[in-house]
Amino acid sequence: MINLDYSEFQCPYPVVETRKQMLANPGETISVLVGDQTAKENVSRLAEKMGYQVNWQSKQLKYELTLTPAGEEAAPQPQPVTTSSNDGDTVIYCGSDTMGQGDPELGRILLKNFLATLLEMDPLPDTIFFVNSGVNMVCSGSEALEALNTLACKGVDIASCGLCLDFYNLQAEVQVGRVTNMFDTVETQMRAARVICP
Repeated sequence: MINLDYSEFQCPYPVVETRKQMLANPGETISVLVGDQTAKENVSRLAEKMGYQVNWQSKQLKYELTLTPAGEEAAPQPQPVTTSSNDGDTVIYCGSDTMGQGDPELGRILLKNFLATLLEMDPLPDTIFFVNSGVNMVCSGSEALEALNTLACKGVDIASCGLCLDFYNLQAEVQVGRVTNMFDTVETQMRAARVICP
């Protein structure tokens, strides 16, 4: 069993880091200690979405979650067709820090509003990719950080192009999500049921 202690961190950190451990250790049971109800609910939601059975117990004002991969231990609950990741995924692809053509300032306002409006959608997108100048949206000073952090807390994978961050010298400015590469970007889009380019 893998033991993780994120009890001193607020969302989205526990969700993002737990997801990394799931991807790096498929088939492993994971114990996660979190420090508040919000983190408990968001890590649970993420784990269930990724096909894990979730059990939890309160532990000195903290929550200990045990995430068991489907097929291990107790009979797994019926699973919504998540055995094939080829179906159902929605990917948002932000190739710029603006939305549409025209005035750049208006474009940035529109993209910020687009990302905030995603919070009202059900279901939420699975992944949001930021490439080229779009990486500005995940960095210090971005007016979209609050919305993106909330999306990450709800289990949305926020991924930014590492090459783009290098080009704009923004590696140290990333405030939310993970750094990705072109292979992951292309593979995820190829497997997705739909790709939306705002």
